[in-house]
Amino acid sequence: MFARISAALSLLFAISVSALAADIGGQYAVSGTNFDGSRYRGTAEIALTSDTTCNIAWQTGSTAQGICMRNGDSFAASYVMGDAIGLVIYRVNQDGSLEGLWTIAGQDGVGTETLTPR
Repeated sequence: MFARISAALSLLFAISVSALAADIGGQYAVSGTNFDGSRYRGTAEIALTSDTTCNIAWQTGSTAQGICMRNGDSFAASYVMGDAIGLVIYRVNQDGSLEGLWTIAGQDGVGTETLTPR
């Protein structure tokens, strides 16, 4: 009996993780703040590459591309923008928007960013 319940729970978890990743793919409107507080806007597109991983591309006056991953209500992406390497960590909200903080390697400061599904 325990083995059946355990197997059913494992299957349910695998299905829910796949559903979570599938929910994240698509196009987003971007709004954020730079380290100095100035604002920026643009677009982003997330393309799934597996049940939990993806590629992400931003157009915000400059172009950045990276890889991303979802775990529950956390979503992380690393990116390259020119010679800069960065990291952003988002919280996935109930409405499908993503709210996060980002930084660039070797620089002091943190920016904010919100991705809103289009």
